Amino acid sequence: MSEIEKLKVELKNINAEYAKIKTLPPEERGEFGRQMNAKKQAILRQITELEEAAESENVEPIDVSAPCAPNQPIFKLDLGSKHPLMVELDRVVKIYSDMGFNVMESRQLDDEFHMFDSLNFAQGHPARDGYDTFRTSEGFIPPAHTSTMQHRALKKYKKDLENGGQIAVVIPGRVFRNEDVDATHEHTFYQCEGVFVSKDANMGQMFGVLKRFFELYYGQKLNIKTQPGYFPFTEPSAEFLIEKPAALGGKGWLEMGGCGMIHPNVLKTAGIDPEQYHGFAWGGGIDRLVMLKYGLNDVRYFESGKLDFLEEF
Repeated sequence: MSEIEKLKVELKNINAEYAKIKTLPPEERGEFGRQMNAKKQAILRQITELEEAAESENVEPIDVSAPCAPNQPIFKLDLGSKHPLMVELDRVVKIYSDMGFNVMESRQLDDEFHMFDSLNFAQGHPARDGYDTFRTSEGFIPPAHTSTMQHRALKKYKKDLENGGQIAVVIPGRVFRNEDVDATHEHTFYQCEGVFVSKDANMGQMFGVLKRFFELYYGQKLNIKTQPGYFPFTEPSAEFLIEKPAALGGKGWLEMGGCGMIHPNVLKTAGIDPEQYHGFAWGGGIDRLVMLKYGLNDVRYFESGKLDFLEEF
């Protein structure tokens, strides 16, 4: 009989002893019960420790860096695949990296300062309430946009600016909105933020970057246009549109995100002199980018876990 089995027998005996409590005088029952409980808990701890030790002994360590015999991988890699959003996100990041942009990863929980204050949101701005933005009971915020990282990007790369260079960074990440979910709206999706600051940054440079990105992503020449927009953290602000790629018929315009010159207050908050430096920023959804590329009509598929959908990629 193993040690664990012996302890389990002892545990049964203790449970049987509990029946004696009825035969004891009332004044002795409390102490008797406490002693039985202490013995029972001690045995349960011993059983747990022995079972955990046995599990550890039965686990065979694997050196994932060790060379494998031909055609004999340690793990069966053909049982899974990358999610289509992750495949396309990698492509987005590579295009911007090849254009000279650094990459920062966004976060999935942030605070009031980075979400609103550092981005020039007024105290009474409607986006601060719970209608658009999720909040935890402790006051933290699952970011509603990747712009929540803009202040960090400016602070992190400010030295490059002061050394005669420029700030050029893109920030992909997951964002969360208090949205009613339907075929074109999700409460959880991905965005990619872009930030550029130099002594002579201007709108023309920004439009050139965006045009180049979309042409590389869709693999064809594209026209772009803008229309007036409003964002507290850019001034002037615009919404940028591209003509429909050939795969979608090539006629009409598609709105792809927001952009503009970084507001002087945002630069000041990051310790950058807006009289000496200028910047532009933009942001757009990755999910929409991928939907247009593959002609998908329901954004909910990305988060659904539907294998028949994922296996198409």
